[in-house]
Amino acid sequence: MVNTLSHLGIGLLIATVAGLNGRQRKIVAFLAIMPDLDFFSDALLTFIGGSFSHQTYVNLYYVFGHREFFHSPMFILMITALLWIYSKDKRFTAAGFAAIFSHFYLDYATTWKMRPLFPFSDESSIMGAFDSFDPIVMIVSLIPIYFLVAEELKKRKVIGSVPGISLDSSHYRRLRTDRILLAILIIWCVITPASKALLVDRVSEIEGYDISYQNSYPTYFGSFLSAYPYNETHYKVMEINYWNGVERSMFTPIISEDGADENLEYMVLATRLYDSAPFQEIDYTVYSITNNEETVTVTLRDARNPFAIFWTYFRTEYIFEFDRDTKDYTAYVERETVYRQEAPDNWFWIPFYSMYMAFFF
Repeated sequence: MVNTLSHLGIGLLIATVAGLNGRQRKIVAFLAIMPDLDFFSDALLTFIGGSFSHQTYVNLYYVFGHREFFHSPMFILMITALLWIYSKDKRFTAAGFAAIFSHFYLDYATTWKMRPLFPFSDESSIMGAFDSFDPIVMIVSLIPIYFLVAEELKKRKVIGSVPGISLDSSHYRRLRTDRILLAILIIWCVITPASKALLVDRVSEIEGYDISYQNSYPTYFGSFLSAYPYNETHYKVMEINYWNGVERSMFTPIISEDGADENLEYMVLATRLYDSAPFQEIDYTVYSITNNEETVTVTLRDARNPFAIFWTYFRTEYIFEFDRDTKDYTAYVERETVYRQEAPDNWFWIPFYSMYMAFFF
C-alpha cells in the first residue's frame, strides 16, 4: 500500500512526461489518487453496513470497500473510457490510463490484498514485491512533489531559490529529468517482482517445498516473511531476504492448546464462519482454544502474526465465543493486538443447519 502523496507524485510525473499542462495535468494527477476515494465509501459502509443482510453487505463491500472495486482493472477501463468520451484526446487519455494504472499496480505490488479480477472473481491476492516504504518508489515519487511545492513558493515570492536545484531550468532539462525518473520507476517495478520470484524459487529448493509467492510478505527493503505447512501439526515461519536466503526460521503449532480433539467441531464452525466473511486476511491459520463449563472460545490468527513488526493485513485475530448449550456465538475482531471489538452480526453467516450438523459429523 503506497501512500497517497507518492501516488500524486507519480501522477504529476506521468503528466509532465506526456507533455500535459494546466487543467489536463491536474486531472491526470488526480486520477493517480482517485482509487483512494474508496476510503470515504468504506467509511460510509462501516457506518451503515450493520443494517444489511450478510450477502448484501458482502456484495457492497466488494464494490465500496477500500482496495476493492476502485482498485481493479475493470474500474480502470471504465474511467479510461470516460476520459476518451469526454476528451477524444489520445495523449490525455493514455496519460490518464497510465496514472490510474500506476495506482493499481503499486498497491497490488506492495503490502495489501486486492481483488484484481472482480467482478469475475472474488478471490483476493497480492503481489507483495516490495514494502510500502520502498526507497526507490518513495524517492522517485516525491521529487515531482518537491519541484511542485518549490515552484509554487517561488511564484508566491516566499523563496527565491532552492538549494541544489534550479527552478529556472529549461523545460527540456526538466522533461529529461522526469523521463529518467519515470524510466527508473518502470524498470524497478519490473525487476523487483522478478527478483522476488527468484528468491522464492531459491528458498523453495532449500526447503523442499513450493513456497507461496504471494504469501511471502514484504517486511522491509529486500526482506520477506513467509511460511508453509511443515507437517500436520506445525507451520514453519521464515524470514527470507536477497542476501542470505533464509535469515531465520521458527515453528508455530497449528493448534496451540491441548484438548483440540474434543473441541474439533467448534474449530470447524469457527473456520466456516470466518470463510463466509469478505475480508480473508489469514493465509496460514492457527487456532487457539480455551473453554470452560459454559463456553468454548476459538481464536483464528495467521502463523506469521507474532513475527510481523509493522501493520500488516494478516495481523488480525478473529475470536468466536460459542455457548455450549445453545451453540450460539459472539464474534470479536482484534487488530494489531491493540484493540478488540465485537464484530457486526452480518459479517459472518453459515446455514442454520450447518451450526448443528458440525456436531454430528
